[in-house]
Amino acid sequence: MAFARTCSVALAGVEGVVVEVQADLEPGVAAFTLVGLPDKSLTESRDRVRAAVANSGAEWPQKKLTVGLSPASVPKGGSGFDLAVACAVLGAAERIDPRSIADLVMIGELGLDGRVRPVRGVLPAVLAAADAGYRQVVVPERTAAEAALVPGVSVLGVRSLRQLIAVLTDAPVPEEDEEPAAEGRPDPVSAGLALPGSGIPAIAPDGAGRPDLAEVAGQARARRALEVAAAGRHHLLFLGPPGAGKTMLAERLPGLLPPLTPHESLEVTAVHSVAGVLPAGQPLIDRAPYCAPHHSASMPSLVGGGSGLPRPGAVSLAHHGVLFLDEAPEFSSRVLDTLRQPLESGHVVVARSGGVMRLPASFLLVLAANPCPCGRHGMTADGCDCPPSAVRRYLGRLSGPLMDRVDLRVTVEPVTRSELTGPGARPESTADVAARVRAARERAATRLAGTPWHTNSQVPGHELRTRWSVVPGALAEAERDMERGLLTARGLDRVLRVAWTVADLAGHDRPDAGDVLQALELRTGVRRGAVRAGGWE
Repeated sequence: MAFARTCSVALAGVEGVVVEVQADLEPGVAAFTLVGLPDKSLTESRDRVRAAVANSGAEWPQKKLTVGLSPASVPKGGSGFDLAVACAVLGAAERIDPRSIADLVMIGELGLDGRVRPVRGVLPAVLAAADAGYRQVVVPERTAAEAALVPGVSVLGVRSLRQLIAVLTDAPVPEEDEEPAAEGRPDPVSAGLALPGSGIPAIAPDGAGRPDLAEVAGQARARRALEVAAAGRHHLLFLGPPGAGKTMLAERLPGLLPPLTPHESLEVTAVHSVAGVLPAGQPLIDRAPYCAPHHSASMPSLVGGGSGLPRPGAVSLAHHGVLFLDEAPEFSSRVLDTLRQPLESGHVVVARSGGVMRLPASFLLVLAANPCPCGRHGMTADGCDCPPSAVRRYLGRLSGPLMDRVDLRVTVEPVTRSELTGPGARPESTADVAARVRAARERAATRLAGTPWHTNSQVPGHELRTRWSVVPGALAEAERDMERGLLTARGLDRVLRVAWTVADLAGHDRPDAGDVLQALELRTGVRRGAVRAGGWE
């Protein structure tokens, strides 16, 4: 009896489990049995591995072969186990030294010609291997840069099984030319990195090509709300007629957010790698992502799902970034209400027949809505024909529990002719506003040092009321609104959070009455004359 083992990783979302791939050879009729709860794509690896080994110049053992994937109780799927299965078989057949592969983690798909093809989810797989104590991994050459993002792990990128056998046997490593792509056609080797039907555009590297806030004419109040949302990570609702600039403003919000920290970058890159939407040639995402699903999106596409083990949805693709829901009342009410859990917890738990998956989903939500089905409600010219019941029913699709979690509510007025075409001061650029946002974030981080919170939107209301007090008498207007039933207890806490963000942007040590007035106006959408330096015009 001959035996060899090596390791690979089974992924469930962005969490991985190290799997021991064991190969056993015994005398008997030549057969290949794969056990350990494999799915269909993994079961088919028997034929891929056999052809790849033969075409790599190695002899396939003509004995009874059993390959086991342990622990057997963990569901395993995908083609990323091919490389580990092939090496375990070759180790059991003593074509390579079994000791040389015992402590290696191998991830990669094998083509029938022996080439190693890239797969999705390499970064979270290597992270799982590192957490389990493994320090050497073998991955496809195309994903070596992604795997190298994990500190303390030695990464070997190979183009073919033939190259890996040469490395393990101390033989000269053969040169392998990359498979050429036909002109006008996608690269076949990189096809394994993309998820068919994802429809998610690639993120521009280093934030290149992002729209600039200077392109937005007028909209002083909406621009101010955008700045406050970025500084404190407050969720935001834009309410206004078509063509007022709601989508333009939302598209410019990611540019105001600070660059991701190294830890945040790894989390975001891991999610995009698993989802198959990692931008080509960009192993690490260091800018806030932006995801804007269509209003016909289903619940699985928004929160995650699919057959078997679910895959990441829009809320996870927007992790540490912006999730923009345009025409929000057109979304299904059930779909919108699924956002309540991730808005509170920062993650989403999806249970399916294939297993339970926990995905990160800490995003900044921006909703955009017309004031009525026709969009002309409240406009002076070409008035609205919608009956009051239709207007109430339309906006009623945004449920109270969901809207109670939205800190900022701003009415976006149509841009006037003078603002659009007349001469005037050039609007502030994204870079100018982003600088103020970074300064406000730094003030908040200094104040919250030593706590589990990093931005004002994360601080519980009890802490704001007891640990960090406002200027005496500053909450008088907010307390009157609460007594009149215009604010709930949760609403008052959120006014406090927004007031601290306004104070951070203004450079105040703690919120005064003017800061609270601005926060009240941004929270309720009711204008209260909160005009001051550093506020809106």
